[in-house]
Amino acid sequence: MSPLTVVAAAGTGTSSFTTPSISYAAIAPILIVLAAACVGVLVEAAVPQAQRFYTQVGVTLLGLVAAFVDVIAIRGHSVVTAGRALAIDSTSLFLQGTILVLAALSVLLMAERSVEFGSSIVAQAAVVVGSPADRRLATSERVQTEVFPLALFAVGGMLIFPAANNLLLMFVALEVLSLPLYLMAGLSRRRRLLSQEAAIKYFLLGAFASAFFLYGIALIYGYANSVNLPDVLAAQSTSGSSDVLLYLGFGMLIVGLLFKAGIAPFHSWTPDVYQGSPTPVTAFMASCTKIAAFGAILRVLYVGFSTSSWNWRPIIWAVAIASIVVGAILGLTQTDLKRILAYSSIAHAGFILIGLLSIDQAGLSSVLFYLASYGLTTVAAFGMVTLVRDANGEATHLSQWSGLARRSPLFAVTFAFLLLAFAGIPLTSGFIGKFVVFRAAYHVAAPLVVIALIGSAVAAFFYLRIVVMMFFAEPAEDGPTVTIPSVFTMLAITVGTAATLVLGVFPQPLLDLADNAAKLRG
Repeated sequence: MSPLTVVAAAGTGTSSFTTPSISYAAIAPILIVLAAACVGVLVEAAVPQAQRFYTQVGVTLLGLVAAFVDVIAIRGHSVVTAGRALAIDSTSLFLQGTILVLAALSVLLMAERSVEFGSSIVAQAAVVVGSPADRRLATSERVQTEVFPLALFAVGGMLIFPAANNLLLMFVALEVLSLPLYLMAGLSRRRRLLSQEAAIKYFLLGAFASAFFLYGIALIYGYANSVNLPDVLAAQSTSGSSDVLLYLGFGMLIVGLLFKAGIAPFHSWTPDVYQGSPTPVTAFMASCTKIAAFGAILRVLYVGFSTSSWNWRPIIWAVAIASIVVGAILGLTQTDLKRILAYSSIAHAGFILIGLLSIDQAGLSSVLFYLASYGLTTVAAFGMVTLVRDANGEATHLSQWSGLARRSPLFAVTFAFLLLAFAGIPLTSGFIGKFVVFRAAYHVAAPLVVIALIGSAVAAFFYLRIVVMMFFAEPAEDGPTVTIPSVFTMLAITVGTAATLVLGVFPQPLLDLADNAAKLRG
């Protein structure tokens, strides 16, 4: 679309502005997902309740698949559009494609109705917990089908987040992806109070993080007179403003991004929200949200602050060490599977941060590979957690997994393989991911790599503890059983597990794809 200049006269003066040129082909994946979300809202209003669930599943998957196909169709496309607010480049397209794949797998988990009677999603979220209506709906086949358009709106924000070249647009994308997640965290059919507590904690802490992010934008604007990242970069060598504004603004900006990525010391929401949310929603947050957050961190550091890396490198060092230490040590004390995986994600966030320190193509490529491989393993792991159940629903306490291998050897072997991938054992994608990240950063942060290796060894203990419980402990007489899922969950687990194995044995195709995608445009 060609730009149009509009001139308006007021008294004796004139003012003009130029409408931004928009490349609709470049932003088509975002538009497809948001359009599908709007269709989902219409489905809620127009489709009878009996047909609403599978209609929503179909619309959601169709929108995600169509957007992914469009990402493939425009691969290699590189353009800065929408008034320089969006940078569609190889890196953002790689991240968008990864988010869409993982979102589709997470939606398959949300669509599961065979494991939990009705679904893992509550029938009516607004009902008072413990009331007669709440107890009645707990055994109903009804589902809060709004979860699907909410997921699509969140994905739309996630697609914009790593492509935003403008800090205000990045803030809008942050809110678009966050607000649906706050609601989705409180939609668990079981353990309603725990689920609502998770939603409230996530909302309140997320609001604080958003306030930090927005105030950081204001300070950076005061310094650079612009919120476009390339202009912020240029101002660091030309601006006559005080550098205090820049440093304070950057510090507040990075707090909001580190919170969304679940990085210590801004991680306190992660264990509670992972535990209280419906497990399919936890899988969605643990994979897609982390990738979107790291995509935004990459763009801010590499496009807006690359020339002042000597200022922010110590910050990345500090939070990477804190995240590894917190994730590895506190993970040892946990007895709930979902909380263990939450602290695992905190440790992995620290490992990913290490790749950012090299500030070159190898570091960017390693981070992209790590995000994709970790996301696939995470979705499969949380999908398997949904299958171990007793009379009260999901059996997530570690003691309940004792001797599980005797009840279901295939389940135990598969879950053990995923845990070994988290630990970084060879012949898994986790080993390749850690190897490429550590190799890329070793020449600039060798001590940090050593700390990460020690932290990885410590974290391996709580993964192996679960394996020992499953294979070598005596099973409880009234222990849980492994439920046979429908094709939805089976497909999500199979894809995630197969990808973990294939990327551990034949990682080169994805490594090459990540290397070709490691080109940020400002």
